[in-house]
Amino acid sequence: MKKLWGGRFTRTAEEWVDEFGASISFDQELVLEDLDGSIAHVTMLGKCGIIEEEEAGQIKKGLLALKEKAINNELEYSVKLEDIHLNLESQLTEMIGSVGGKLHTGRSRNDQVATDMHLYLKKQTGAIIELIHEMQSALLSQAKLHVETIMPGYTHLQRAQPISFAHHLMAYFWMLERDKERYKESLKRINISPLGAGALAGTTFPIDRKLTAELLGFEGIYENSLDAVSDRDFILEFLSASSILMMHLSRLGEEIILWSSQEFRFIELDDAFSTGSSIMPQKKNPDMAELIRGKTGRVYGNLMGLLTVLKGLPLAYNKDMQEDKEGMFDTVKTVTGSLKIFAGMIHTMTVNTNQMEVATKSDFSNATELADYLSEKGIPFRESHEIVGKLVLTCVKKQCYLADLTLEEFKEAHPLFEDDIYHVLNPATAVERRNSTGGTGFQQVHLAIEKAEALLKEAR
Repeated sequence: MKKLWGGRFTRTAEEWVDEFGASISFDQELVLEDLDGSIAHVTMLGKCGIIEEEEAGQIKKGLLALKEKAINNELEYSVKLEDIHLNLESQLTEMIGSVGGKLHTGRSRNDQVATDMHLYLKKQTGAIIELIHEMQSALLSQAKLHVETIMPGYTHLQRAQPISFAHHLMAYFWMLERDKERYKESLKRINISPLGAGALAGTTFPIDRKLTAELLGFEGIYENSLDAVSDRDFILEFLSASSILMMHLSRLGEEIILWSSQEFRFIELDDAFSTGSSIMPQKKNPDMAELIRGKTGRVYGNLMGLLTVLKGLPLAYNKDMQEDKEGMFDTVKTVTGSLKIFAGMIHTMTVNTNQMEVATKSDFSNATELADYLSEKGIPFRESHEIVGKLVLTCVKKQCYLADLTLEEFKEAHPLFEDDIYHVLNPATAVERRNSTGGTGFQQVHLAIEKAEALLKEAR
């Protein structure tokens, strides 16, 4: 098969060399973006008088026919034609004749592929923002049901203070809100057009770059042709935002794995998001949460891979940059799948409220309440801390909890303890009293939920 760039060459590569250098096995993912970019480009060529309007119309008609085939998965691709651009140009020329060769006037594959990826990430970033919104909605739905469900809060994975389960879920809501903002912010860099930059230096043809940018829905154009074809910052930014998002999902996945274990029994996952064992009939494994935790590593790897590819490249385009696509495609697939799974997993999980409550009454997570109690009566907090620490040690030796101590034992530790101390030690009281802004107090959690609901409505 004749290469579209083969005029200068006297020999063709062996098949295995072609296969090593070709990108069509993965960049066919960009087929619709490539066709849209070409339609905008040929429309501009016609309007600017660079080619005849009739020719532009003929080429555009052929491109639209190819687009319909692409949507119906009717296109076939050849490794010999290397990439999506040459495959489509070859099929166009075969369909409409030699006039198809005029499509590439005033354009290079360098600005063409950059345009494709800008269009692709613009679409995918918008879709991911929507999926984050759906996961936030799932978290919010569960939070509204469990404002007064009390669970142990942890530091160092040791029980620390009792908190509202809704408060815990809402922590992830706000993490996701930051993720959403990062993606939205990245759209400023994604939504600019490199089309018309040519191979690196622009073109001698009187093209209208602003027209093609407008036709493709871009907000602006690259100001420098070298930068336009060599920039992959927008992909790095996308991969970075995705890595942070996946880190958040992995943390929640880890907690879901713990909470659904026999040791915690705080939640039970729906059967649709669990699997069994081939040998142990009793098993119900949180495989989806584990997979998301595991897939986080591949997203990190895609970011580090592209950073490494780009770090030593001189301007402008280099073949190394062909390695920018597979990691991007893989990250889009991983992130979208993970968000869909998580939204379903959160919506359908069963919360074992009684088990959570029992857990808060069989630990020392209410110890801070005692220290605060004494501090409110004028005892310096450090002194209060030491008094309560000794009471905890007494309980450890007696194999009981703070609420099991008698009033006399409390008064022996300090005379300011009164019989209201048992009310203070109640986990629900401990949670309710933490009413500082952003705290776990029920009133604050209700306010946080209201604010979150307003944010989601505004986003729509």
